[in-house]
Amino acid sequence: MSETTRAVFVISVAAELAGMHPQTLRIYERKGLLEPFRTPGGTRRYSQEDIERLQLIQELTSQGLNLEGVRRVLALQEENRTLKRRLDKLRDKLDDLEDEMERKVEEIHKSYRRELVLRSEVRQLIGEELR
Repeated sequence: MSETTRAVFVISVAAELAGMHPQTLRIYERKGLLEPFRTPGGTRRYSQEDIERLQLIQELTSQGLNLEGVRRVLALQEENRTLKRRLDKLRDKLDDLEDEMERKVEEIHKSYRRELVLRSEVRQLIGEELR
């Protein structure tokens, strides 16, 4: 678990770090904009990523977006991250396939060269036998 995803802040500290009231964090959780970690006892714990998400929500709402608009922006950001990860995997796979193709083409070229040498040698042998 990275430092940014480790849930360490209680709600009062998280609210202070994000610059909002603890009740606002509860509202955002109820609205599905945030999902803090819960301890076995049910206490909310927030990570640095959660704090950054809260700050983004605050920025978007201060620019005039309502909570549904914020939810859509957050969903699109997550979709974008997912697509980027998928694209990165596909690029890696493409690179591997290109490397494999280059190796196979080189093997085929070597095979042709060997075949040409053998044919040349066979022609020489046949030519010598016919003399």
